[in-house]
Amino acid sequence: MNRATHNLENDHVFILKLTEVMEKMAERTEFDPVYVEEVIDLIRNFADGLHHAKEENLLFPLLVDKGFSNENGPVGVMLMEHVQGRQYVKEMTDGVRILKQGDFSAISKIREAMMGYAVLLQNHIGKENNVLFRMAENLMSAPEEERLFQDFRRIDNGNDTGVSSANYIDRVNKLAEIYF
Repeated sequence: MNRATHNLENDHVFILKLTEVMEKMAERTEFDPVYVEEVIDLIRNFADGLHHAKEENLLFPLLVDKGFSNENGPVGVMLMEHVQGRQYVKEMTDGVRILKQGDFSAISKIREAMMGYAVLLQNHIGKENNVLFRMAENLMSAPEEERLFQDFRRIDNGNDTGVSSANYIDRVNKLAEIYF
């Protein structure tokens, strides 16, 4: 059987790689806003736009139908952390805008937001992989899981956005080559 959760865990491999790139970027003395903008774009379109959309629009509603709360418990925590992640991205975006205006004090704010996002997502992914996804596997029927898996594949193939997850994965790997 195709496990929908394995699809999400595969996304996590590359999202974690992106967080490692962010940590490397934040540690370096030289700071290129072009690469920060690439990270922001990857977070917005891959980590948030594609991956979190799979969770928020498909997996989490299924879990809520199975009795989970949207406000409390594992799903509520995951949703709250998605919001926190978006706040870090906003801080990075604001920081890049300020930096491009010539205010180099923004670099420390960008670094702080990058590190905050990286740590948040690393912990978040650990909770999903080790707790939430195992619970989901135990709750879903085989037909539900197969339907979810097929929906995830449709999204990964770019049928909803016109851009496949493979494109984003290639971009994460290119950034990793630069920073590792």
